Amino acid sequence: MAWIYLLIASVFEVVFALATNATHGFTELGPSLLTAAAAAGGIFFLSLALRTLDVGVGYTVWTGIGSVGTVVLGTVIFDEAINGWKVLAFVLIIGGVLGLKLADTLAARQAPDQRPQPQNGPPSRPAPDRDALAA
Repeated sequence: MAWIYLLIASVFEVVFALATNATHGFTELGPSLLTAAAAAGGIFFLSLALRTLDVGVGYTVWTGIGSVGTVVLGTVIFDEAINGWKVLAFVLIIGGVLGLKLADTLAARQAPDQRPQPQNGPPSRPAPDRDALAA
């Protein structure tokens, strides 16, 4: 489910970037509201994905899909230029995203005692020894 949340977050990231371009410096109300809503949606779904994904993997995939999606749709919607170097960069980004997904899948297939456990906050500390504090 985390990867689905991450995909949804990435779609919001693309909408955020494209809508930001249409705000004309946040002087247009409609695109400005869409930009804010898309940013909030993207962060919300990213946070859901990061409940189980490593932050490095999740954030890299989120920005990678967002970057490629923004450039591809930017060429279609805003008639932005594209060349061979950009295509090569997209292929490398997509390869990296797929590699991270593969690495996550392979790690999930490890034996349960070998699988790294995600951290859900700072490490817990043992309770203080009350007898030692009283002395």
